[in-house]
Amino acid sequence: MDIPEAEVDVTAALVRSLLADQHPDLAGPPLTLVAHGWDNVILRLGDALAVRMPRRERAAGLARNEQRRLGEIAARLDTPVPTPVRVGGPGRGYPWHWSVVPWFEGRPAATVPVADRGGLVAPLADFVVRLHVPAPTDAPVNPFRGVPLAERDAGLRRRLADGPSHRRARLTALWEGLSAAPAWPGPPLWLHGDLHPANILVTDDGRDLSAVIDFGDLTSGDPASDLAVAWLLFGPADRAAFRARVDAAGVVDRHVWSRARAWALLLGVLLADCSDDAPLLAAIGAHTLEQVGLDPNPVEIDRD
Repeated sequence: MDIPEAEVDVTAALVRSLLADQHPDLAGPPLTLVAHGWDNVILRLGDALAVRMPRRERAAGLARNEQRRLGEIAARLDTPVPTPVRVGGPGRGYPWHWSVVPWFEGRPAATVPVADRGGLVAPLADFVVRLHVPAPTDAPVNPFRGVPLAERDAGLRRRLADGPSHRRARLTALWEGLSAAPAWPGPPLWLHGDLHPANILVTDDGRDLSAVIDFGDLTSGDPASDLAVAWLLFGPADRAAFRARVDAAGVVDRHVWSRARAWALLLGVLLADCSDDAPLLAAIGAHTLEQVGLDPNPVEIDRD
Protein backbone atom coordinates (compact mmCIF):
# COMPACT_ATOMS: atom_id res chain seq x y z
CA MET A 1 0.00 0.00 0.00
CA ASP A 2 1.30 3.47 -0.87
CA ILE A 3 1.14 6.90 0.74
CA PRO A 4 -2.34 8.41 0.15
CA GLU A 5 -2.67 10.57 -2.94
CA ALA A 6 -2.59 14.33 -2.45
CA GLU A 7 -5.95 16.06 -2.78
CA VAL A 8 -4.28 19.40 -3.63
CA ASP A 9 -1.15 20.01 -5.71
CA VAL A 10 1.13 21.96 -3.37
CA THR A 11 3.91 23.70 -5.31
CA ALA A 12 6.57 26.19 -4.34
CA ALA A 13 4.85 28.76 -6.55
CA LEU A 14 1.57 28.31 -4.67
CA VAL A 15 3.26 28.59 -1.28
CA ARG A 16 5.17 31.70 -2.31
CA SER A 17 1.93 33.31 -3.46
CA LEU A 18 0.23 32.49 -0.16
CA LEU A 19 3.17 33.92 1.76
CA ALA A 20 3.12 37.07 -0.35
CA ASP A 21 -0.59 37.52 0.37
CA GLN A 22 -0.64 36.66 4.06
CA HIS A 23 2.92 37.04 5.38
CA PRO A 24 4.71 39.28 2.89
CA ASP A 25 7.78 39.68 5.09
CA LEU A 26 8.41 35.93 4.58
CA ALA A 27 7.89 35.84 0.82
CA GLY A 28 11.50 36.58 -0.12
CA PRO A 29 13.69 33.73 1.21
CA PRO A 30 14.27 30.62 -0.95
CA LEU A 31 11.66 27.86 -0.83
CA THR A 32 12.88 24.28 -1.17
CA LEU A 33 10.64 21.21 -1.30
CA VAL A 34 11.75 18.82 1.45
CA ALA A 35 9.12 16.11 1.79
CA HIS A 36 5.74 14.79 0.65
CA GLY A 37 4.46 12.93 3.71
CA TRP A 38 1.24 11.05 4.39
CA ASP A 39 -0.47 14.26 5.49
CA ASN A 40 1.72 17.27 4.68
CA VAL A 41 4.07 18.79 2.16
CA ILE A 42 7.10 20.40 3.83
CA LEU A 43 9.07 23.21 2.23
CA ARG A 44 12.12 24.79 3.78
CA LEU A 45 11.86 28.59 3.93
CA GLY A 46 15.27 30.23 4.05
CA ASP A 47 17.63 28.93 6.73
CA ALA A 48 15.46 28.99 9.86
CA LEU A 49 11.87 28.21 8.90
CA ALA A 50 9.70 25.64 7.14
CA VAL A 51 6.18 25.74 5.70
CA ARG A 52 3.89 22.85 6.56
CA MET A 53 1.03 22.46 4.06
CA PRO A 54 -1.73 19.84 4.48
CA ARG A 55 -2.06 17.79 1.31
CA ARG A 56 -5.43 16.19 2.09
CA GLU A 57 -8.54 17.20 4.01
CA ARG A 58 -7.97 14.87 6.95
CA ALA A 59 -4.62 16.52 7.62
CA ALA A 60 -6.15 19.99 7.63
CA GLY A 61 -7.89 19.32 10.93
CA LEU A 62 -4.68 17.91 12.38
CA ALA A 63 -2.83 21.09 11.44
CA ARG A 64 -5.39 23.14 13.36
CA ASN A 65 -4.77 20.97 16.45
CA GLU A 66 -1.06 21.77 16.27
CA GLN A 67 -1.75 25.47 15.85
CA ARG A 68 -4.13 25.63 18.80
CA ARG A 69 -2.41 23.38 21.35
CA LEU A 70 1.28 22.84 20.67
CA GLY A 71 2.38 26.15 22.18
CA GLU A 72 1.07 25.30 25.64
CA ILE A 73 2.69 21.87 25.49
CA ALA A 74 6.04 23.16 24.24
CA ALA A 75 6.31 25.45 27.27
CA ARG A 76 7.03 22.52 29.58
CA LEU A 77 9.32 20.54 27.25
CA ASP A 78 13.11 20.74 27.14
CA THR A 79 13.13 19.26 23.62
CA PRO A 80 12.57 21.59 20.63
CA VAL A 81 9.22 21.01 18.88
CA PRO A 82 7.75 22.74 15.80
CA THR A 83 5.39 25.21 17.45
CA PRO A 84 3.89 27.33 14.63
CA VAL A 85 5.35 30.82 14.45
CA ARG A 86 2.87 31.97 11.79
CA VAL A 87 -0.51 30.64 10.68
CA GLY A 88 -1.91 30.88 7.17
CA GLY A 89 -5.38 30.35 5.81
CA PRO A 90 -7.12 29.41 2.57
CA GLY A 91 -6.31 31.34 -0.57
CA ARG A 92 -5.25 31.12 -4.21
CA GLY A 93 -7.43 28.04 -4.57
CA TYR A 94 -5.82 26.31 -1.59
CA PRO A 95 -8.63 25.34 0.84
CA TRP A 96 -7.03 24.85 4.27
CA HIS A 97 -5.05 26.40 7.09
CA TRP A 98 -1.28 25.94 7.05
CA SER A 99 1.69 26.76 9.27
CA VAL A 100 5.14 28.30 9.27
CA VAL A 101 7.28 26.45 11.80
CA PRO A 102 10.93 26.45 12.92
CA TRP A 103 13.39 24.49 10.81
CA PHE A 104 15.46 22.06 12.88
CA GLU A 105 18.87 20.86 11.79
CA GLY A 106 19.54 17.15 12.10
CA ARG A 107 18.43 13.88 10.58
CA PRO A 108 15.80 11.26 11.38
CA ALA A 109 16.75 8.85 14.13
CA ALA A 110 15.75 6.06 11.73
CA THR A 111 18.90 6.80 9.69
CA VAL A 112 21.19 6.04 12.66
CA PRO A 113 22.33 2.41 13.08
CA VAL A 114 20.35 0.75 15.85
CA ALA A 115 23.51 -0.01 17.83
CA ASP A 116 24.37 3.71 17.91
CA ARG A 117 21.08 5.02 19.32
CA GLY A 118 21.98 4.72 23.00
CA GLY A 119 22.52 8.47 23.34
CA LEU A 120 18.81 8.98 22.72
CA VAL A 121 17.65 6.90 25.68
CA ALA A 122 17.80 9.57 28.39
CA PRO A 123 16.57 12.61 26.43
CA LEU A 124 13.72 10.70 24.80
CA ALA A 125 12.61 9.19 28.11
CA ASP A 126 12.67 12.64 29.67
CA PHE A 127 10.68 13.99 26.71
CA VAL A 128 7.82 11.51 27.14
CA VAL A 129 7.74 11.99 30.91
CA ARG A 130 7.41 15.76 30.48
CA LEU A 131 4.84 15.36 27.71
CA HIS A 132 2.67 12.76 29.46
CA VAL A 133 0.71 14.89 31.92
CA PRO A 134 -3.09 14.98 32.32
CA ALA A 135 -4.76 16.60 29.32
CA PRO A 136 -7.78 18.90 29.45
CA THR A 137 -11.19 17.59 28.51
CA ASP A 138 -11.11 19.53 25.24
CA ALA A 139 -7.89 17.90 24.02
CA PRO A 140 -8.01 16.77 20.37
CA VAL A 141 -9.68 13.39 19.81
CA ASN A 142 -7.86 10.78 17.73
CA PRO A 143 -9.64 7.44 17.23
CA PHE A 144 -6.40 5.71 16.25
CA ARG A 145 -3.99 6.63 19.08
CA GLY A 146 -4.18 6.39 22.86
CA VAL A 147 -7.41 4.40 22.78
CA PRO A 148 -8.04 1.05 24.51
CA LEU A 149 -6.42 -1.80 22.58
CA ALA A 150 -9.81 -3.45 22.13
CA GLU A 151 -10.75 -0.62 19.76
CA ARG A 152 -7.88 -1.56 17.45
CA ASP A 153 -8.40 -5.33 17.64
CA ALA A 154 -10.65 -5.92 14.63
CA GLY A 155 -8.57 -3.76 12.30
CA LEU A 156 -5.31 -5.44 13.24
CA ARG A 157 -6.79 -8.91 12.85
CA ARG A 158 -7.96 -8.00 9.34
CA ARG A 159 -4.47 -6.79 8.44
CA LEU A 160 -2.87 -9.92 9.82
CA ALA A 161 -5.34 -12.12 7.94
CA ASP A 162 -4.58 -10.30 4.69
CA GLY A 163 -0.82 -10.14 5.27
CA PRO A 164 2.03 -12.63 4.86
CA SER A 165 1.07 -16.07 6.09
CA HIS A 166 4.44 -16.75 7.71
CA ARG A 167 3.79 -14.19 10.47
CA ARG A 168 0.02 -14.54 10.92
CA ALA A 169 -0.18 -17.15 13.68
CA ARG A 170 2.81 -15.84 15.62
CA LEU A 171 1.71 -12.20 15.66
CA THR A 172 -1.93 -13.07 16.33
CA ALA A 173 -0.97 -15.10 19.39
CA LEU A 174 1.34 -12.38 20.62
CA TRP A 175 -1.32 -9.71 20.12
CA GLU A 176 -3.90 -11.76 22.03
CA GLY A 177 -1.58 -12.08 25.00
CA LEU A 178 -0.47 -8.46 25.05
CA SER A 179 -3.85 -6.90 24.39
CA ALA A 180 -5.29 -8.74 27.40
CA ALA A 181 -3.34 -6.40 29.70
CA PRO A 182 -5.51 -4.24 31.98
CA ALA A 183 -6.45 -0.88 30.52
CA TRP A 184 -4.80 2.40 31.50
CA PRO A 185 -6.27 3.29 34.92
CA GLY A 186 -5.36 6.96 35.01
CA PRO A 187 -6.69 10.14 33.41
CA PRO A 188 -6.06 10.74 29.70
CA LEU A 189 -2.53 12.09 29.25
CA TRP A 190 -1.22 14.34 26.48
CA LEU A 191 0.27 12.19 23.68
CA HIS A 192 2.41 12.94 20.64
CA GLY A 193 0.40 10.31 18.77
CA ASP A 194 2.98 9.41 16.11
CA LEU A 195 6.24 8.98 17.98
CA HIS A 196 8.31 6.94 15.53
CA PRO A 197 11.96 7.24 14.45
CA ALA A 198 11.22 9.35 11.37
CA ASN A 199 9.63 12.00 13.61
CA ILE A 200 12.57 12.04 16.02
CA LEU A 201 15.44 14.22 14.80
CA VAL A 202 18.98 13.70 16.02
CA THR A 203 22.19 15.67 15.69
CA ASP A 204 24.21 14.99 12.57
CA ASP A 205 26.54 12.67 14.48
CA GLY A 206 23.50 10.71 15.70
CA ARG A 207 24.50 11.00 19.35
CA ASP A 208 21.84 13.31 20.77
CA LEU A 209 18.23 14.35 20.38
CA SER A 210 17.73 17.44 18.20
CA ALA A 211 13.92 17.79 18.04
CA VAL A 212 10.64 15.88 17.98
CA ILE A 213 8.47 16.86 15.03
CA ASP A 214 5.05 16.20 13.47
CA PHE A 215 2.46 16.61 16.21
CA GLY A 216 -0.40 16.21 13.75
CA ASP A 217 -1.77 13.22 15.66
CA LEU A 218 -1.66 15.12 18.97
CA THR A 219 -4.26 13.65 21.30
CA SER A 220 -4.79 12.32 24.81
CA GLY A 221 -5.19 8.86 26.29
CA ASP A 222 -3.08 5.87 27.30
CA PRO A 223 0.67 6.69 27.35
CA ALA A 224 1.39 3.17 26.06
CA SER A 225 0.57 4.44 22.58
CA ASP A 226 3.66 6.70 22.61
CA LEU A 227 5.81 4.31 24.63
CA ALA A 228 5.71 1.84 21.75
CA VAL A 229 8.72 3.86 20.60
CA ALA A 230 10.81 1.61 22.85
CA TRP A 231 10.42 -1.10 20.18
CA LEU A 232 10.23 1.19 17.15
CA LEU A 233 13.55 2.87 17.92
CA PHE A 234 15.75 0.78 20.18
CA GLY A 235 17.37 -2.62 20.50
CA PRO A 236 17.01 -4.75 23.66
CA ALA A 237 19.65 -3.11 25.90
CA ASP A 238 18.67 0.47 25.09
CA ARG A 239 14.99 -0.45 25.36
CA ALA A 240 15.57 -1.76 28.88
CA ALA A 241 17.37 1.46 29.85
CA PHE A 242 14.57 3.57 28.33
CA ARG A 243 11.93 1.61 30.21
CA ALA A 244 13.83 1.93 33.49
CA ARG A 245 14.15 5.70 33.15
CA VAL A 246 10.45 6.11 32.36
CA ASP A 247 9.48 3.80 35.23
CA ALA A 248 11.64 5.80 37.65
CA ALA A 249 9.54 8.90 36.96
CA GLY A 250 6.49 7.15 38.44
CA VAL A 251 4.04 8.25 35.74
CA VAL A 252 3.02 4.92 34.22
CA ASP A 253 1.19 1.89 35.60
CA ARG A 254 2.78 -1.55 35.87
CA HIS A 255 0.96 -2.93 32.81
CA VAL A 256 2.00 -0.12 30.49
CA TRP A 257 4.82 -2.02 28.80
CA SER A 258 2.58 -4.93 27.81
CA ARG A 259 0.20 -2.44 26.21
CA ALA A 260 3.11 -0.52 24.67
CA ARG A 261 4.46 -3.72 23.12
CA ALA A 262 0.99 -4.40 21.70
CA TRP A 263 0.97 -0.89 20.21
CA ALA A 264 4.42 -1.55 18.76
CA LEU A 265 3.14 -4.73 17.12
CA LEU A 266 0.19 -2.82 15.66
CA LEU A 267 2.32 0.08 14.41
CA GLY A 268 4.97 -2.29 13.07
CA VAL A 269 2.39 -4.08 10.96
CA LEU A 270 1.00 -0.79 9.66
CA LEU A 271 4.43 0.57 8.75
CA ALA A 272 5.64 -2.66 7.20
CA ASP A 273 2.50 -3.13 5.11
CA CYS A 274 1.65 0.45 4.11
CA SER A 275 4.97 1.96 3.06
CA ASP A 276 5.70 0.52 -0.38
CA ASP A 277 6.81 3.95 -1.61
CA ALA A 278 8.43 5.04 1.68
CA PRO A 279 11.43 2.77 2.31
CA LEU A 280 12.45 4.51 5.53
CA LEU A 281 9.03 3.84 7.08
CA ALA A 282 9.04 0.28 5.77
CA ALA A 283 12.41 -0.28 7.44
CA ILE A 284 11.04 1.07 10.74
CA GLY A 285 8.16 -1.40 10.46
CA ALA A 286 10.50 -4.35 9.82
CA HIS A 287 12.74 -3.36 12.74
CA THR A 288 9.74 -2.98 15.04
CA LEU A 289 8.31 -6.41 14.27
CA GLU A 290 11.74 -7.95 14.79
CA GLN A 291 12.10 -6.25 18.18
CA VAL A 292 8.58 -7.12 19.29
CA GLY A 293 9.41 -10.77 18.67
CA LEU A 294 12.67 -10.67 20.63
CA ASP A 295 11.18 -10.14 24.07
CA PRO A 296 10.45 -13.26 26.14
CA ASN A 297 7.46 -15.42 25.35
CA PRO A 298 4.98 -16.54 26.44
CA VAL A 299 3.73 -13.14 27.57
CA GLU A 300 3.16 -13.01 31.30
CA ILE A 301 0.72 -10.37 32.50
CA ASP A 302 0.18 -9.54 36.15
CA ARG A 303 -3.60 -9.36 36.46
CA ASP A 304 -3.70 -8.35 40.11
